[in-house]
Amino acid sequence: MTSTLFDLTGKRALVTGGAQGLGRMIAEGLLRAGARVSITSRKAEVAGQAAQDMQALGDCTPFVADLSTPEAAVDLVRRYRTHADGLDILVNNAGRTWGGPIETFPDRAWPGVMAVNVQTPFKMVQELLPELTASGAGGDPSRVINIGSVAGKVIEPLQAYSYSASKAAIHQLSRQLAADLAGRNITVNAILPGFFPTSMTAHLRDEDGAPKGLLDNHIPLNRMGRPDDIAGIVVFLSSRAGSYVTGAEIPVDGGISGCR
Repeated sequence: MTSTLFDLTGKRALVTGGAQGLGRMIAEGLLRAGARVSITSRKAEVAGQAAQDMQALGDCTPFVADLSTPEAAVDLVRRYRTHADGLDILVNNAGRTWGGPIETFPDRAWPGVMAVNVQTPFKMVQELLPELTASGAGGDPSRVINIGSVAGKVIEPLQAYSYSASKAAIHQLSRQLAADLAGRNITVNAILPGFFPTSMTAHLRDEDGAPKGLLDNHIPLNRMGRPDDIAGIVVFLSSRAGSYVTGAEIPVDGGISGCR
């Protein structure tokens, strides 16, 4: 029983923003667990190279998509359908941020961030409802995993007003979707990452990858997240082990939100 508890062999997954950063960590974890994974990136060369690299782990297919509009999500789903025969796992990971002092935080910092971080995940779920409904079954539901942020739960010294608001929104949206889709055998959960070694946190790390500056003494476990930390929770939620979990907000933040 335990040997297959986290096995995703035969499952079909789509990870938006899966070519880089957290998305790539997630995609690699799903591939290692046996899933067939499709990834997206705004740039063709980035998506193609990432998929080529990850072919060593399993079946990985790239799609080019700038998910800043509902129309782009609709187009991505249309192209995905020409490649895949269904979907078991949707990971809404693609995101956008904007930081700046309150005195000069611009109006233009809101629409794009809210569109990518909140509206697009909803549109992806909406467009893929036929596939998610068809693949969900009692005891083995299809899965929607929305990537939120610790910044949407606790106050972080980031001055990223639209970003933190959008992440709080996706947490609430995940709960609403979980309630609405439970009857269709679809689970919906939100993961709340803390600080991981991605391009967005390069300025917060030293040469060895250890937290510095704003993060000094900020993370109770005294380190940034590792690829296995985020991949592990996604595999858990996607597998038989997580089939009874829905409407949850799961921090993966080294204790930032739970130890204070």
